Amino acid sequence: MNFQLSENQKMIAKMIQDFGDREIRPNMMEWDENQEFPIPLFHKLGELGLMGVFVPQKYGGSGFAYHEYVTTISEISKIDGSIGLSLAAHNSLCTGHILQFGNEEQKKKYLPLLASGQWIGAWGLTEPNTGSDAANMKTVAIEDGDHYIINGTKNFITHGKSGNVAVVIARTGKAGDSRGMTAFIIERGTHGFSAGRKENKLGMRASETTEMIFEDCRVHKENIIGEIGEGFIQSLKVLDGGRISIASLALGIAEGALESAVQYAKERHQFNKPIASFQGISFKLADMATKVETARLLIHRAADMKNKGMKVNKESAMAKLYASEISVEVANDAVQIFGGYGYTKDYPVEKFYRDAKLCTIGEGTSEIQKLVISRSILE
Repeated sequence: MNFQLSENQKMIAKMIQDFGDREIRPNMMEWDENQEFPIPLFHKLGELGLMGVFVPQKYGGSGFAYHEYVTTISEISKIDGSIGLSLAAHNSLCTGHILQFGNEEQKKKYLPLLASGQWIGAWGLTEPNTGSDAANMKTVAIEDGDHYIINGTKNFITHGKSGNVAVVIARTGKAGDSRGMTAFIIERGTHGFSAGRKENKLGMRASETTEMIFEDCRVHKENIIGEIGEGFIQSLKVLDGGRISIASLALGIAEGALESAVQYAKERHQFNKPIASFQGISFKLADMATKVETARLLIHRAADMKNKGMKVNKESAMAKLYASEISVEVANDAVQIFGGYGYTKDYPVEKFYRDAKLCTIGEGTSEIQKLVISRSILE
């Protein structure tokens, strides 16, 4: 497998680097401090074709595949993990769910709006008491003529307040039944659909995370994705790609932290020489670089298999597990290399350090990834 950057990937990387220097770096610490979700930025990302990376051109998207997607998320995340997280959630979860399982009418209606960045998407699976145990969700949809009436609460939802449309999984059968849940498309403004509490987070603070609340929310049957009872099965398939998303996010954060540490180690002098010349620092950088490169290879292997239509639940879980864990390690080592300065907001590594931890939790904890991997190898 040749994972050298293609011309498309090089073009995407250069475009993001230029865009990031112009639109993200000057503002990202203000967004972080204020927990501001910069909606206008995502409209601009849509103009660049980055809000519909997978979406075919006939629906207004870029029509790229997974290697280009990995480059997109990792390059954005090298600059700001918050923006990378929101971009990943929009592309792989909400937009990706409709793209994979929606009917033609749903694709024509929603994909052009999402791919252009005119609309921002949310995706609701997690609930206050059912995180990893999603099959026992409490949000219920009851059939009522041509509609379903939905009641319940979703939490930890990216864009749960500002998203224009959400794909929501609700229980239509018995609790614990993997075929007892259904996916619905619900637009902002639908009666009974509101946003709840916004989370005050350690990191990823410019990526909005809130509750979504449903109180007698009436949704027409034409907004069901696929068949009744398929929602959870669809979600597991969506999350296979989502793991590649979070792995790419983690990779970008680790790359950003490594690049910052290398530059600082060359510039910072102690005892009349750059600290990079000391073995304690240079060996630490060598370990960091090796971890980053290993994560990159795992991710692109999963991306290659996904492009070929192969089963990737084990490989995407391995990529997500490893990339997220080493992202925390690399960011931690970067702070150590910076010393006291690494603990201040004047330098970028403290933000990489805060942002990295989410990658070991979101879209399946590291423990859940190990469960997926172990089940696969023990079959």
